[in-house]
Amino acid sequence: MPSPTTTGSDAADTPASQSYNIWRQGYGVIQHTDVTCAHACSLANRLVEAGLQPDTETVFRKLAALDRLASAGLWLVVHMTYANRVDAGGQPLAPQDFKVSPEGHTGGALNMVPAYAAYLALNNLTGRTRSWLMGQGHCAAAVDALNVLTGNLHPEQAERYRKPDGLSRLAADFYSYRQKPDGSMSAPLGSHINPHTAGGILEGGYLGFAELQYGHMPLPGETLVTFLSDGAAEEQRGSDWIPRWWRADDCGLVLPVMIANGRRIEQRTELGTRAGLERFESHLAERGFDPYRFDGRDPAAFVCALFEMEQSLRYQADSAFRGESGYPVRIPYGIAETTKGFGFYGAGSNAAHNLPLPGNPRMDARARELFLEHTSKLWVDPTDLSRSTALLNEHSLQGRALERDHPLARRNPPEPTLPRLPWSNSLTSPMSAVDTFFRALVAENRHLRARVGNPDEMASNRLGGVLADLKHRVTQPENDQESVQGQIITALNEEAVVSACLANKAGLNLVASYEAFCVKMLGAIRQELIFARHQREVGRPARWLGFPVIATSHTWENGKNEQSHQDTTFCEALLGEMNDVSRVLFPADYNSTLAALPGVYTDRGRISCMVIPKRERPCVFDAGEAETLARHGALVVDEDTSEGEPILLIANGAYQLSEAIRTSERLRETGTPFRLVYLQEPGRFRQPRDTLEAETCLSEFERERLFPRRIHRRVALTHMRPEVFRGHLHSLFPDPVRSRVLGYINRGGTLNEAGMLFANHCSWAHALAACAVVMDQPPGEWLSAAELAAVEGRGDPSVITRGLPT
Repeated sequence: MPSPTTTGSDAADTPASQSYNIWRQGYGVIQHTDVTCAHACSLANRLVEAGLQPDTETVFRKLAALDRLASAGLWLVVHMTYANRVDAGGQPLAPQDFKVSPEGHTGGALNMVPAYAAYLALNNLTGRTRSWLMGQGHCAAAVDALNVLTGNLHPEQAERYRKPDGLSRLAADFYSYRQKPDGSMSAPLGSHINPHTAGGILEGGYLGFAELQYGHMPLPGETLVTFLSDGAAEEQRGSDWIPRWWRADDCGLVLPVMIANGRRIEQRTELGTRAGLERFESHLAERGFDPYRFDGRDPAAFVCALFEMEQSLRYQADSAFRGESGYPVRIPYGIAETTKGFGFYGAGSNAAHNLPLPGNPRMDARARELFLEHTSKLWVDPTDLSRSTALLNEHSLQGRALERDHPLARRNPPEPTLPRLPWSNSLTSPMSAVDTFFRALVAENRHLRARVGNPDEMASNRLGGVLADLKHRVTQPENDQESVQGQIITALNEEAVVSACLANKAGLNLVASYEAFCVKMLGAIRQELIFARHQREVGRPARWLGFPVIATSHTWENGKNEQSHQDTTFCEALLGEMNDVSRVLFPADYNSTLAALPGVYTDRGRISCMVIPKRERPCVFDAGEAETLARHGALVVDEDTSEGEPILLIANGAYQLSEAIRTSERLRETGTPFRLVYLQEPGRFRQPRDTLEAETCLSEFERERLFPRRIHRRVALTHMRPEVFRGHLHSLFPDPVRSRVLGYINRGGTLNEAGMLFANHCSWAHALAACAVVMDQPPGEWLSAAELAAVEGRGDPSVITRGLPT
């Protein structure tokens, strides 16, 4: 049996050996294999040699304390699923102490207990608080349980769960479904990682995104421990590319660990077989990882693995930083082999995922007996547990932050210096404003790490300057647009590239993609928006710098391709999110784009969808008008105040504005009064859904100034689907009979811009026909016979489309 190295003539009689032997016995279901014992002895000696611990006795005392903390965590997780009350003395619970409807992702949470407990212990043993991330957010019970046991809590959880009855309250709160009068959850606890979870930064409810983000998260000098799901390994290839992107110059150390429990909800995963696990290990090795398998049932094995992985990557990082080795470096990747639901009845079965017992202990005596039998193996005497947690809680003594306040959880980059750039009055691409602005922003803020998410074509999206400055990140450059240290993350995988920017919360970000393909980013973005919104709701708003996700090569410009490239879903979906964390903007020209960008980058905890044309467009707005648009979200472009009630034209989108301008010119020619308003930021004109969103919406007075109620007849042209636009902005259309909204109606094909507008019934002529309808006038008074025939589908479309951009 391995034993720790000690000083003195008889190692067997030293206190270190006594502490080792106590730990070596394990605790309850936690046992230590010979391999883990050998690794633990090596770890103890290295910690002492590095001056991180005074002697090996202390190390093994702390590892023994870790066993007890982990066992108590397993015990508490099971109670959170099944019980409304806990008995810290370990006495059996009565039937009425159990929940009427137990709920919980029990098996995964049980597997996460030794992992998260080990993370806490590693920080203690090394005197350094690392960051953590968990991809399988449904295992939150493990994190919450251990945080409560160790006191690593935000104030609202500490006040509720660190009282004498706190553990019972924690169990009762878990899946209680109780609500406050406003409908929100009454307990500071959720089924997934949320802002109440101390140190939580990602919900993880949508598997696969932690895998795409962790490599881009930490800064140099930081370490991130990432817990991943073997089920998520089946999600996508993007997670395989972390070695392609990781650089010692601008990335901190990353320690990915997969919890390989071998099961999804209903069946075994491929990794649940020996052959599957071996294939996965080979797969990792072929893609630049250094797989490291260990016992995922033992918290000490996690500590040893994480310590070894960190030392290995640090050595490689130092070598690469000095130029002694090249990229990619091999990223250590832990594989924690375990059984789903280890530590409790039903481990290894499909039932372990949620409710492992064969019945509800409240009503089923056999289930109650099994609960008692298996929790008794996990129970830790309160006095012993108190000593153990005290031994692992030495933050003040070590002068380090609580895990609640790890570096990634406290991201708050300094305000960026904003560039001052000249306006334009010529025909130019609005995307060139993005190109010029972002280049200057990065140049003036070198202290902020830059990332560009690019699924395919920088040049096509008019970001040639950004490409020249920042370059594609590659391991083997083949031209001057590529660099080992490039800051543009390029892969034909929209989820992977947007995740690189979502992860870079310490810096400046830019994402640009074809509008139709932005839809593939929605899951990752929505997770981020939800978490940021919840942070605001609990009073700890996110402080990362806002950035744009630009939908360019958009629906109306992509007529040269097929209808797969013509989709307005992305902006519509983000308009449905809360406006205080999700902006949707439609700048129509160079100046309005340039004016909007400073606000996008000085926002905190907010993502902006910007739908921007890439083709040359006339500059409709001068500097003052562009700044007004950025400030208020809408602007009166033109109006004819001649006698009579005017018609209100509303344009939303660059090409829609051009059509509306042409419509207004025909109205002026016929002596019809009108007001034309350009609506750049629709979300600011909705009826706010709660008080937080109301802070970003314009007041009733400001809406009235732009859209007076005295004007009853209204016609809108929108970039989006008309039903979506009307639904979100219903207050702008108080009289449905006298209003029309024209927009994308799912028609397209290989067409030019004019053809797309005509096919979707939102050309200038269709707008005039709509004006006639709401004015109760025959459209033939404003349209020629040929134009009317074209609008009604009886004539030649070129009568309408000629002279428009091609």
